[in-house]
Amino acid sequence: MERYSPHVTVACVIERQGRYLMVEEDRGGPLTCFNQPAGHVEPGEGPMAAIRREVEEETAWQIQLTGYLGLYVFQSAEGLTFYSHGFAAQPKTYLATPLDGDIHATHWLTLEELAAHEHAQRLRSPLVMQRLHDMRAGRLFPLSVIHE
Repeated sequence: MERYSPHVTVACVIERQGRYLMVEEDRGGPLTCFNQPAGHVEPGEGPMAAIRREVEEETAWQIQLTGYLGLYVFQSAEGLTFYSHGFAAQPKTYLATPLDGDIHATHWLTLEELAAHEHAQRLRSPLVMQRLHDMRAGRLFPLSVIHE
C-alpha cells in the first residue's frame, strides 16, 4: 500500500505601509501569476526556517516573523494535497541578492491591486487572498505554537 504524502509548504504575508510583498512567477501559461513568497519545506527544516529561506531566495529580503496564520489544507486541480503553513512578517533587511530562477519580479502591491489580479485570475491559488484576509483580520497565533 502506498503511503499518503501531502506536500508540506510555507507562505508568508509581508506587509509594509499598506502594501504586500508579492512574487510574480512564470507558470508556463500566457500570463505570469502572483503569489506570496512560498515554497516547500526541505528535509531537516522546520516551517519557520523554511519560510525565512524561501522569502530570502524569492525576494532578497530578510524578515522578522510576527505571527503564525495557521495550517491551510489545499487540494490542487491536479489532485495534489498541500499542507501550507501560513506566516505573517515584517521586512527587515534588503539583501539585493539574485532571485530564484522562476521568479519574474517582486512587487509591493496594495489590497486593491491584489483584488484586481484576483479578478483577472492571476493569483497562484485561492490561499493568497485567504492568508491576506486572515492576517488583516488579526487571525494570528503566536510563533510559540510551533516547536522546531
